[in-house]
Amino acid sequence: MNDILTEKEYQHFIMDRLSQDNGYIVRKATSYDRLFAMDRELLFQFLNDTQPDEMAVLRKIYKADLEDTLVSFINAEVTKARGSLLDVLKHGIEISNMKLELMYTKPATTFNRELLAKYEKNIFSVMEEVWASDDERVDLVIFLNGIAIMSFELKCNAAGQSYQDAIYQYRVDRDPNTRLFRFKAGCLVNFAMDLEQVYMTTKLAGNSTFFLPFNMGNGEGVNAGAGNPTFKDKYSVSYMWEDILKKDTVLDLISKFIFIGTKESKDELTGKTKKSENIIFPRYHQLDVIRKLLADVRENGSTQNYLIQHSAGSGKTNSIAWLAHRLTSLHDADNKIIFDNVVIITDRVVVDRQLQKAIMGMEHKAGLIRVMDDKCNSADLAIALNGNTKIIATTIQKFPYIVDSVAGLKGKRFAVIIDEAHSSTAGKDMAAVTMSLGSGDQEIGDVEDMITDEIRRNGKQANVSMFAFTATPKPTTIQLFGRLNTKGQREAFHIYSMKQAIEEGFILDVLQNYTTYDTFYQLNKEIEEDPRCKTADAKRQIARFVELHETNIAQRVEVIVEHFRTTVMPELGGMAKAMVITASRQGAVKYRQAFENYTQKKGYADIKALVAFSGKVKLPDDDTEYSEASMNGFPEDRLTKEFDKDDYQVLLVANKYQTGFDQPKLCAMYVLKKLKGVSAVQTLSRLNRICPPFEKKTFVLDFVNTYEDIKAAFAPYYTTTLLSTSVTPTAIYDLEAQIDAYTVLDPDDIEKANELLYKGNISSKDKQKLTFYFKRTKNMIEQYELIKQHEIVSMMRHFVRFYEFLLQVSCFEDTDLHKKYNFITYLLAYINIKHPGGGYNLDGKIKATNFVQKKAEEHTTPNLVAQPVVKLPTAESFGLTEAKEERLSQIIAEINSRTGKAYDNDVAVKAMLQIRDILLKSDKLKTSARNNTVKDFEFSYFDDIDDALIEGLEQNQDFFSLLLSNDEIKRQVLGIFTDEIYKSLREA
Repeated sequence: MNDILTEKEYQHFIMDRLSQDNGYIVRKATSYDRLFAMDRELLFQFLNDTQPDEMAVLRKIYKADLEDTLVSFINAEVTKARGSLLDVLKHGIEISNMKLELMYTKPATTFNRELLAKYEKNIFSVMEEVWASDDERVDLVIFLNGIAIMSFELKCNAAGQSYQDAIYQYRVDRDPNTRLFRFKAGCLVNFAMDLEQVYMTTKLAGNSTFFLPFNMGNGEGVNAGAGNPTFKDKYSVSYMWEDILKKDTVLDLISKFIFIGTKESKDELTGKTKKSENIIFPRYHQLDVIRKLLADVRENGSTQNYLIQHSAGSGKTNSIAWLAHRLTSLHDADNKIIFDNVVIITDRVVVDRQLQKAIMGMEHKAGLIRVMDDKCNSADLAIALNGNTKIIATTIQKFPYIVDSVAGLKGKRFAVIIDEAHSSTAGKDMAAVTMSLGSGDQEIGDVEDMITDEIRRNGKQANVSMFAFTATPKPTTIQLFGRLNTKGQREAFHIYSMKQAIEEGFILDVLQNYTTYDTFYQLNKEIEEDPRCKTADAKRQIARFVELHETNIAQRVEVIVEHFRTTVMPELGGMAKAMVITASRQGAVKYRQAFENYTQKKGYADIKALVAFSGKVKLPDDDTEYSEASMNGFPEDRLTKEFDKDDYQVLLVANKYQTGFDQPKLCAMYVLKKLKGVSAVQTLSRLNRICPPFEKKTFVLDFVNTYEDIKAAFAPYYTTTLLSTSVTPTAIYDLEAQIDAYTVLDPDDIEKANELLYKGNISSKDKQKLTFYFKRTKNMIEQYELIKQHEIVSMMRHFVRFYEFLLQVSCFEDTDLHKKYNFITYLLAYINIKHPGGGYNLDGKIKATNFVQKKAEEHTTPNLVAQPVVKLPTAESFGLTEAKEERLSQIIAEINSRTGKAYDNDVAVKAMLQIRDILLKSDKLKTSARNNTVKDFEFSYFDDIDDALIEGLEQNQDFFSLLLSNDEIKRQVLGIFTDEIYKSLREA
């Protein structure tokens, strides 16, 4: 392995690997057509080579214009609102009744010789130093048949740079509107890569571009963390050219993995549904697990079962969708199909919907997937299993039935994919299963037990392979599904560890702020007695800290409510929620009663609790029958929806919602029950979901278990160090002194920044000032040599982490220290612009930290100044609001990116003034404006606009003809001015 010392050497090294080992053609950057992001010569070489007859017909029609016509047509297909490069690559184009393919995938069987020959003719090429625009030079661009599909920014560690500098480059120096980077039309994926790590993004969005890791993970099994392994004789990222950029892998990715996912979010206020699209490119472990599973199944048919141990945050829905989709068309070495049907079993209706969407995103075929909901009975299921629907998704309750039916259908082979043995709702159907497990208040047996039990009874069926996905497999599951390793132990077929998910930022480490009540009590006593911590009367009293009495529920409730009120509630912009884990159903009822009594007595109207347990329960000296529904005032199945609302903050549970319950707003947990093994991990893991754009902090206060218990429970899945044994106020002040010793923080800047952060609304000028303060500090840090810089930043991170912990577990308060903490958290976010994840976005951060609540104690009278002078609109302009101006800029940038022109806002405004003058002559429109609302006026406005455009053509040929030729752009631009035109016409 030769040492790569510069970025340039790295570029050439990769190009050599691609051309020598992978058959790529190295092309000169001069062949790049930046308006269309393609290498025309290779595109036409591919088309003429693979589809000579079609090209001959088209040549007759278009003669000398064929090349320009085709290129423009492909460009139009790719850039239109519903179109995408992915779609065009996968399905080709149709022009003048001729179908043209733009790539050929490897046929599933070896029967079709002709297709195989065409597949061999795909042209892969690479260019270096590609000028995407006058200001943007890209290190490497990969092309498939002349069309740009991937871009790379390379950095060389030996030259003192890393993938973080590449990420910074994409965020800061790359324009998302440049044709090469245009979302859905430009590169499918952009890689930021050094010699050790790889990150990727499929959507450039300036500073807030989101980068995901594309690393193999470093280490073995559950101890694997983020990053890549180091090898003796090759680079850590060599898998990129040895595997990912291989021709077959690239074609596989495009045809079978990458898809466009849509998310729908409903705006609570307007009720409108907003659609956002994303290109889904698999993370490394997803690609890895699917390929390994398929290879194993190809070899062994339906003889094996598989256990996939993927932590929360692994993107399981997509992994299952990819697996199901691929298993439907998998052939063995003799070209025979391996599975007739794929059954997906899950207990979450939501996932069914997500799954259905993901699978349909991969391949839009009627009848490919059928979701059997609770309304379907066993007979429907039998028909589906006997029929030709390839993928059947159903709920866990039908599992025993499926096992029986599938065993009966010996002539067919089935793949059964089981999604996370969850038992979040452990409701009526589960009760039937648990009846056999015993009665009363025992642990409700979960799905995983039910499945293992079922399989144990019936043994492995020869015509069925099971694929079980779970984050925390129980020993019995590993026994049944696991593979023997060389040491004779059984283990999961594939692991994406909790440790890696935490290090990569997909889930939170719930043990970070785990504290037992003993520590909590000692720490607060210490602070009470420490003179440095007495800052003001406003000191937060969490509760009277008492040596708890065994049976005293009221005492515990006081600690919980007061801690939640003062410490947890303000998190997530005031939306934070907590869960209380009670030991029994009676306990849940008693705690809920005590909770109500205490909050009423204190007059806390802003904290409300719900309760969750199954069945009905009576208390010793009380004849009332209590049930979850009667105590909450609504049926059980509404609980998750209701708890999500802002009306409720706390959920008290007994053996319910401790697994599989996804509520990102859960920040704190109060544990009043002995937890062991898997159930401890699953219960505490309810807190691990991230909640962007907020930087969520979790907190666990445990009244019952010890640190040893919890460490032991987590050990099989994750090892970590617990903080709470080492944090004291003294430790915080020591850290502060160490940071101050570097003299990089200017006290004056800290004061000023805090003043700005606490302002009600922060103007863009304020944001500039803030960024200036952070930049100044960053420059101070950068005066030290590199190792010292890392020291300072890591010390600041320690400080933030310790301080947050202390705030969460105690009544500690020191205003000056808090100002310093505010400043440092923002500073770290600013320095973070090079880090993967969501990037530096000041607005998002300000929104996320929601400073308003902290300032509530200092009410000052606002200085209101009257503003009698109202600006009059000037004659020759439209009074566009700031938001409309901004929207217009976006549209114009979009137009420029599509057409390669360079318009600016003034062009559009000028054009609109011309159009307005023409429209003002129309009596029909004046009448329409006077008699209609803006909405109804819009119809006649869009009808008449074409006439106005044609009439105004000689005044503004270029821009008007663009609008006339493109309906979508026309509606976007003119839509902005509807209100203004409407007003002008009404007043005329």
